[in-house]
Amino acid sequence: MDLLNTLVEKGLRRELPTREEALAVLATSDDELLDVVAAAGKVRRQWFGRRVKLNYLVNLKSGLCPEDCSYCSQRLGSKAEILKYTWLKPEEASEAAAAGVAGGAKRVCLVASGRGPTDRDVDRVGKTIAAIKEQNEGVEVCACLGLLSDGQAEKLRDAGADAYNHNLNTSEATYGQITKTHTYADRVDTVQKAHAAGLSACSGLIAGMGESDEDLVDVVYSLRELDPDSVPVNFLIPFEGTPLAKEWNLTPQRALRILAMVRFVCPDVEVRLAGGREVHLRSMQPLALHLVNSIFLGDYLTSEGQAGQADLDMIADAGFEVEGAGTSTLPAHRSDIAAAVTSGAPVRAGGMCGSGAGAGAASAEAGCGSACGGCSGHGEEPAAGLVEAAAAPVQAEAGEVRPELVAVRRRGAGTDIAPNA
Repeated sequence: MDLLNTLVEKGLRRELPTREEALAVLATSDDELLDVVAAAGKVRRQWFGRRVKLNYLVNLKSGLCPEDCSYCSQRLGSKAEILKYTWLKPEEASEAAAAGVAGGAKRVCLVASGRGPTDRDVDRVGKTIAAIKEQNEGVEVCACLGLLSDGQAEKLRDAGADAYNHNLNTSEATYGQITKTHTYADRVDTVQKAHAAGLSACSGLIAGMGESDEDLVDVVYSLRELDPDSVPVNFLIPFEGTPLAKEWNLTPQRALRILAMVRFVCPDVEVRLAGGREVHLRSMQPLALHLVNSIFLGDYLTSEGQAGQADLDMIADAGFEVEGAGTSTLPAHRSDIAAAVTSGAPVRAGGMCGSGAGAGAASAEAGCGSACGGCSGHGEEPAAGLVEAAAAPVQAEAGEVRPELVAVRRRGAGTDIAPNA
């Protein structure tokens, strides 16, 4: 297929595909799906081999958020029956993080619900970072606390944070339909603050909120221009009690095409398969490993994932290997730039996910990959005719509320029950 050959060649050169080519990936048929996965897999292996980075979420503060993000179970006015608790103590967070690290996680992601941290909150998280790093030598820590004020990114960096996560979530054109209490530009500003402070920027999207193919391409092109080191791809979890509870728009095949499109547009970036993978992809999760090079281990923020051992078995059975702590995740050319940012040396302007990365890309604006950002759980709609495992749930229809398909987290951080990492 000429399209896929062209996309592979561009991906190996880190060259930006055209918007028409990105849209064409999303428009491919189910009969072409394995060809699409194989093509994107060549690009993934060029830059990341067969390594899979494991990440582990710790929800520092759950629920009671004043923001109105429609997709989020922790939003203002949410009736979702999730865990609600205030800040974990540093030792409690460190204990929760240790479970993920013991399971093979290389990065711990510290998330707190809310619009953004106060300076006191930043100090609190700084103590948590110190506790985690003291107990777990060599672990990466990513903070995800919402919108940052001036100077807060620098404080987090000085406290030992390695990265900051804040997702774009959706296209600029549709952002106002999803959230009213802050703007797309607010999110961009926070990612830029993290970048400027020398933190590794992490920013991604949520698919399945009723967006068009054009919206998906718009947000991924904006991410490429924004140039985060990692791009988490979340699939909407339609929690009962949230405005998007009836949005069951994804099939496993659709999810794989979205992941392939992201890989082609951002070939040398850590693409992370995040919230929603277990139920949206189900038995097709191993195929996604040919597209992404990073996943979350175990549970999410407010919903449960599959058992950590099942994740490890899946990686091994698919012929991949868990990335070790001593291995650099990013390709050398990106690792060198990340080091230059930290040292204060001058670096590139514009996107880095390819030679000429900024050419033709949409304007960059970013967002939160945090408590409300889509790392929170899973929703699911099987594709017609898909052979599923015996325990797989019945297909959900669009416009239908299916609370039994979303497993609310009742273990791990904020509880007395052990996590499943």
